[in-house]
Amino acid sequence: MPASTPVSDYNDNPGSLLMLTVGLVGLFAFVQVYSVQSILPQLQHDLNASVVQLGNSVGVTVLAVALISPFVGLLSDALGRKWLVVASVFALAVPTALMSQVQTVHGLLILRFLQGLAVPGVSVVAIAYVGEEFRGSTMIRVMTVYIAGSVLGGFSGRFLLGHFSEYMPWRAAFEVMAVLNLVGAIVVWRGLPASRHFVASARFGASMKTLGQLLHNPSLQAACALGFTMLFALVGLFTFVNLHLAAAPYHFTSGELANVFAVYLLGVVVTPLAGRVIPRIGARQTVLLAMAIAAVGVLLTLAHPAWCIVLALAVAACGVFVTQSATMSFIAYRIRSGRSQASGLYYTAYYCGGFGGAWACGVAYTWGGWPTTVAVVIAAMALGWLIAWRYMPRLPTQR
Repeated sequence: MPASTPVSDYNDNPGSLLMLTVGLVGLFAFVQVYSVQSILPQLQHDLNASVVQLGNSVGVTVLAVALISPFVGLLSDALGRKWLVVASVFALAVPTALMSQVQTVHGLLILRFLQGLAVPGVSVVAIAYVGEEFRGSTMIRVMTVYIAGSVLGGFSGRFLLGHFSEYMPWRAAFEVMAVLNLVGAIVVWRGLPASRHFVASARFGASMKTLGQLLHNPSLQAACALGFTMLFALVGLFTFVNLHLAAAPYHFTSGELANVFAVYLLGVVVTPLAGRVIPRIGARQTVLLAMAIAAVGVLLTLAHPAWCIVLALAVAACGVFVTQSATMSFIAYRIRSGRSQASGLYYTAYYCGGFGGAWACGVAYTWGGWPTTVAVVIAAMALGWLIAWRYMPRLPTQR
């Protein structure tokens, strides 16, 4: 669909093309964020990196997302939505292409940080866009499609880079990944309708006042704390399970590690289904149930057979994805002004959790291997469950 083509009545009937485009926005936002996880053993060998440095190759990306998200929210509230999404998808291609030239782990970390700086221009703004352009249960359905797209993006980055690295040097594989983002920028530019309900807020004083109100909003505080624990657990789990499976007795190759991330495809199926459940039982109950399921999955990764570990990862991933969908729907439902800033604050907390998980679980893996890593992940999930139980309000169903 051309960028100039109007879309009528898409709040009542979004249409398959618009839903697909929103899903692709999520995909292209996250295709680079976690891609290195499937080639961590190769990076450890070729760049002589320590376990903690390998964790930081994921952690610095999410740290960059955390640092820049609030500022992107302010920029978007003042200047608009679509153009920033398109520019950010394009910008992701630049450091990705430069990674084909990296020779040291420090150079890798710098470029991974630069990748992270571009992500909030998609993720933060997309949440605000969906919250403004859709209402009620339609908003929740579109939000879950966006989350499903981001889940697919997380899978695709790991899967593609892992398999590309089986047939070509990993540096060349990054060049191919950069081309994907260039294509993505064109697709999003052509397919995403311009905002119809965006109202610019260019006054800095008004933005600061809104920011102060959001910082004192109990619902947003609860969502941010929950998001911190959620990504802490997810990054810790899916970063260091690669080292666990690459070591004896499993000896997984990069392609086999990439295949493990096929469990993310379950999230693409489960997350849109959650969009039908959340309005019925509420975000709080959905989070409590989903995080309990995720914790069971994490514990089952302590089993010995490889197939059991992969199945356990699938259970854990589905629980986390549903939790994320419910939390973001909760924010969109509860926050009526300054949505982009609210999204920015949420992502700051969320990705700070990811950085913390990459670092803390790296230390845990160095000290005590996989069992100690699992213990740290479970502790984070337990804290998240308690936060949701204590601080997320009981809401009426969101129909």
